[in-house]
Amino acid sequence: MKRILTTMVLMASMVRAAQPAPEAAPSGQAGTAVMGGLSQSAQTELERATAELNELRAEVASEKVPLAEELAKWEDQLIQGRKKLDQVQRLADAGAMGMVALKAEQKAREDELSYIANLLDEYIRVCETKSSVSEMQALGVTLEAAKQAPGNPTLTPDEISDRRVAVVDLTCARLAEAIGGMRFGGVAVGPDGTVEEGQFLVVGPSVMFCATNGSLTGLVIPQPGSAKPLVRPMENEMQAGLGELIKTGQGVLPLDPSRGGALKAMVQKFDIISIFEKGGPIMWPLLVAATLSLLTVTERLIFLTLEQSRRNPQAVQRFLEAVTEGNFERALKVGGKSKFFVLRALAYALEHREKSISNALLYSQSREMRRYRRGIPILDTVITLAPLLGLLGTVTGMMGSFALIGGELSAPGAITGGISEALIATAFGLGVAITSLIPFNMLNTRMEEARQEMEAAAIQLELLVNRPAGPLEAMAQHQSN
Repeated sequence: MKRILTTMVLMASMVRAAQPAPEAAPSGQAGTAVMGGLSQSAQTELERATAELNELRAEVASEKVPLAEELAKWEDQLIQGRKKLDQVQRLADAGAMGMVALKAEQKAREDELSYIANLLDEYIRVCETKSSVSEMQALGVTLEAAKQAPGNPTLTPDEISDRRVAVVDLTCARLAEAIGGMRFGGVAVGPDGTVEEGQFLVVGPSVMFCATNGSLTGLVIPQPGSAKPLVRPMENEMQAGLGELIKTGQGVLPLDPSRGGALKAMVQKFDIISIFEKGGPIMWPLLVAATLSLLTVTERLIFLTLEQSRRNPQAVQRFLEAVTEGNFERALKVGGKSKFFVLRALAYALEHREKSISNALLYSQSREMRRYRRGIPILDTVITLAPLLGLLGTVTGMMGSFALIGGELSAPGAITGGISEALIATAFGLGVAITSLIPFNMLNTRMEEARQEMEAAAIQLELLVNRPAGPLEAMAQHQSN
């Protein structure tokens, strides 16, 4: 390209040189020949430069296609590389997210393992405290190995877990054996201080021992300050039967292995007094509320029974017939002899008709309905108060349970006692409210029926008294006066 440009510049200068000056024109043949030569030379040089330019164009065109193809190939490789880079970046991001999830899951599993380990350690400690001295001869090695495992740096986590789980397996097997009686070998101390080897038998909370030589047979009791239990011998007949049972595992147990606990549980299972005592101090206000409700309901039932026996619709009809005839004296005599509340109210209103029959009826109705309404406010109060007292007992019982959770974790009976107190108080309060609600609604219904019956009779009486008197009625009233 550089050579082509040089050639073109040279040609341009030659053409300018070949042109005549404006001041003077060539005058001779010499000038003409020179100009012709220069023109021919310039033409030749131009043709040669044009040929070289065409060659260079052809060379550039021939070289441009491979370069374009190679550029396209590299661009394709670049696109593929970018795609792979994006894929790798996505995989890296997914791997990072998966790593975070795996770390979180690992942390959760570590927390679970730590929680389970704490539960197993607590279980091992409770097993050790609840097991009798004689059982420690069979369980002691496994329990001690499990207790020492967490502090042993030579053990792997799997080995520590295996030792803990071994205690659970051993206690499960012990539970299965203890259902029908568990026997194992060991040593015990007699009353004279001699140590005897023999066989232990565990039935419920009772532990018995029989020496191998048969010289010592009896009940096992813990011995303070010693890892070996003490044997209290039994009488001759009981000793023989007990020894046979311990050695062979068959026979009749000559004592109550529950130490009276089974009989006590059976007696107390449906003992209302023990349930009342377990409910806590809130049971006393509930008892007062229940007593008030019971007395009120009893009194109201007696009242309704008496009122039902005193009903006399025929007397009411005779009373109204006498009023219709205008014979008020006979009507008052009929009302004065009856104990039916409707007739009594009508007679009172008729007796005070001169002042105001309407006011007299309202007053007599109110007086009679007050007798029906008596006791209903007490039941209403009991129905509202009993669940609230039960809820108060629930709160106090749960407060006691949570207080024990913060302190005596080794006393689950005390914790469940607070929960039992809460549930008993709640159940008793709801029971009092429910049993009081049924008679409460019944009394309200009966009171409403009595009110409607009295209002119907009162309206009829008022209409009869206030109507204009006919000739016969006026004459009868005049004669009576």
